Amino acid sequence: MDIYASDEEKAEAIKQWWRENGRSVFVGVVLGIASIFGVRYWINYQQVQDQQAALTYQQAIVSVSNQDSEAAEISTEKLMQDNKKSAYSVFAALQMAEKASEAGEVDKAKDYLSWVIANAELSGHRALAKLRLAKVEFDNGQLDEALKQVTSNDATAFDSLFAELEGDIKTAQGQAEEAHAAYQKALVGLNSGEPRQTLIEMKLDDVAAAHES
Repeated sequence: MDIYASDEEKAEAIKQWWRENGRSVFVGVVLGIASIFGVRYWINYQQVQDQQAALTYQQAIVSVSNQDSEAAEISTEKLMQDNKKSAYSVFAALQMAEKASEAGEVDKAKDYLSWVIANAELSGHRALAKLRLAKVEFDNGQLDEALKQVTSNDATAFDSLFAELEGDIKTAQGQAEEAHAAYQKALVGLNSGEPRQTLIEMKLDDVAAAHES
């Protein structure tokens, strides 16, 4: 706008600019307001969902403590269906898998753990479920299936635990040399004096003796 124009010219220029750009400005303001309210609505919705998930999880915990497996399963299934991405659903499924495994309900335990692997957002949760699923399969003699879970780990924080279990699987398969290598890998990164260090070293000695014989 020309700074030397008269007041009338300035007013007319403003009117002309508004006629040409008013709709865009209006739409922009409306969208801006809508986005603000939309974000607030989403935050409130998420808070409500988290609160509901926490309550349902608490119900599952109480049911487990009371040894009411049916009620615990109902609460956990509700979490898995309604709050699939919530950490509470992951915790509940892991807990139910542990209880099912202790009760000898292998298929049920595997179903819960498979659900966590498929739905958990955090790699650490998926890795924990894979490790537990591999242990369930190993304990039930499903060595090849257990090995598939072990070799699919993508969370480095669990490398030592997976390597140790791989060593156990290879030992059960009679592959002493490969078991030895896996146990050596499991020792990497462990701090001196950790309880697991002594156990893994004992396993190393056992497979070394078996390989020599």
